[in-house]
Amino acid sequence: MVSLLTVRFFGLNIAVTNERVEMIATRIRQKDAVFYFVAYPSEELLDKVRFISRFYDEGETIAPEEAQAEDDVAQFIARIERSDKAFQRQVSRTKVRSIRNFYETAISQPPIPGTVLLFTPQKLRFQSLDGEENVGHLSEPEEKYLIIDGQHRLAALQFYERSHPDEAKSILVPCVIFDGRSEDFATEMFVIINSTPTRINKSHLVDLYERVSWAEPDRRFAARIVEMLYSEQDSPLRYRINRLGGRSKQEKWILQAELYNEIHRWVKLAWAKIDRDGADKRGAQRYYSMVRDFLKAAAEVWREAWGNPAFMATKPVTLKAMIRVCADLASREAEPEEGRVERWRERLSPWSEQIRAFRNEGFYERFPAKGQVERVARVHRELGRTANIPPRTSKQGATMP
Repeated sequence: MVSLLTVRFFGLNIAVTNERVEMIATRIRQKDAVFYFVAYPSEELLDKVRFISRFYDEGETIAPEEAQAEDDVAQFIARIERSDKAFQRQVSRTKVRSIRNFYETAISQPPIPGTVLLFTPQKLRFQSLDGEENVGHLSEPEEKYLIIDGQHRLAALQFYERSHPDEAKSILVPCVIFDGRSEDFATEMFVIINSTPTRINKSHLVDLYERVSWAEPDRRFAARIVEMLYSEQDSPLRYRINRLGGRSKQEKWILQAELYNEIHRWVKLAWAKIDRDGADKRGAQRYYSMVRDFLKAAAEVWREAWGNPAFMATKPVTLKAMIRVCADLASREAEPEEGRVERWRERLSPWSEQIRAFRNEGFYERFPAKGQVERVARVHRELGRTANIPPRTSKQGATMP
């Protein structure tokens, strides 16, 4: 026999049993989806959430940035769990400080007017109240919630609670709880909410495309190729792709978003053929191997300029142009795969005569353009002309200007 006692705690009805604590929640139905709205006391909520951010494997362990002993926000962020399975962005100390300051200065305005979105893969038990189909007792998960949206607000609330414990106790945080789904569902919710240029950077979004069901298949396919170029042991770009932006501590050649744009450009123009032949992992492996072999051949013909910071051979403008040349060449001479590196090395061999033209000094004068877009197109034309590789025809997937 389970005993039940309903009490009022800071304005929230909580049902206390000898097994678990249950909350008064509103059940919300939208199409096939069911989720819950709860007003959580801040003190309770902070004990029930899990702060986590996405970890990027850079080929070696990245130590957290050093935090000054007196910087409590930085110390907190340094201790946040990191995982390559997570979808959340890195927590910003500047944003946390700003929100904490707002909590401290807001008088008439509610400090947390918007809902915090929480997720648990565990299916929660909901028991309706008598006469109220969609209002009832909701059980809490055994593990802590993941935060889909609101991680910075709750991080700042941690510090506000430390400095203003009495005021913090009076705050009820409006929360929407999603339960009983896979973490891919939570990832998808995160992307839907944050996929605008001002809220989530393109590189982070590329990492999550494969876990988002509504992403266009050509984008997922291109993202898979980029991920292989970053992680496969035989990739000439392994760990040379910058997925961290300004936070990267290692020498990189190209931003992930820039590389993705070029691969997606190729994939989109050739999508009819890719879709017909198979856009599964095997298909992505086939296209990855083309890029891999092309870059291996290019590395041999660029000789001392490859990876040399004094030359432009592995700078973004040239790498993007080379991906376009790769697409042009692959549309004609991709098969057979056996011996492809040697064939393509011979085809690209005239580039060796262009090494001096790709020195950093004077490069922009030798390839004048109004901006990066025009310069990439110009370098693409020059590299294609030098190696006698014409642009793709309309049947092969028209080359964009």
